[in-house]
Amino acid sequence: MDQNADYKEESKLLNNGFNLVAGVDEVGRGTVAGPLVVGIATLPNNPSGDWLTLIKDSKLLSSKKRVTALEILYDKKCLMATGSSSPNEIDEFGIVKATSIATNRAIENLGKTPDVLLVDGFTLPGILIKQKPIIKGDRKCLSIAAASIIAKVTRDEFMNQQHKLYPVYSFDSNKGYLTKKHSEAIEKHGPSPIHRYSFEPITSMTVPKLFD
Repeated sequence: MDQNADYKEESKLLNNGFNLVAGVDEVGRGTVAGPLVVGIATLPNNPSGDWLTLIKDSKLLSSKKRVTALEILYDKKCLMATGSSSPNEIDEFGIVKATSIATNRAIENLGKTPDVLLVDGFTLPGILIKQKPIIKGDRKCLSIAAASIIAKVTRDEFMNQQHKLYPVYSFDSNKGYLTKKHSEAIEKHGPSPIHRYSFEPITSMTVPKLFD
């Protein structure tokens, strides 16, 4: 059974004099299409209640439960925002810098500057705010789990909209990840404007077809 995320890291930082602690997580790093989206979230100090059991790594929740969890987070007055990097930016700068760009945009969109960021995985370059990286943080830390939820819901909604523009790629179901059906669509139709041309198999297409 998966252990629920908790508030221990946030409490530790708050007790050490930090006033605003935010969790950060990204979605879409390994896709071949669509943006990379970073979520940032702060929870009320010392939160409690049964609702916390639903705040977990977005990958552990169904799409319906993610939406429900996000509604609860807003209802509990959690401060949240997202920032993104476009496929063109990912192609131009690489995925690491693009993640930092999206993170800075999320921080700006939050409206308040956190004193410290709890980051899933590893420290991000190009971020001026103090960071504390936590391996598998989206499964351990409530703020990071909340950030993963808002990032996932936001990106999924975007990819659902892109499906209406480019239905042959089935973005509504694969969300830009390279499934067999998605790969076959790229081979048949060429890449769309929202595909990442620096990612395989698109890079190996010497003369990429333009979407028609």
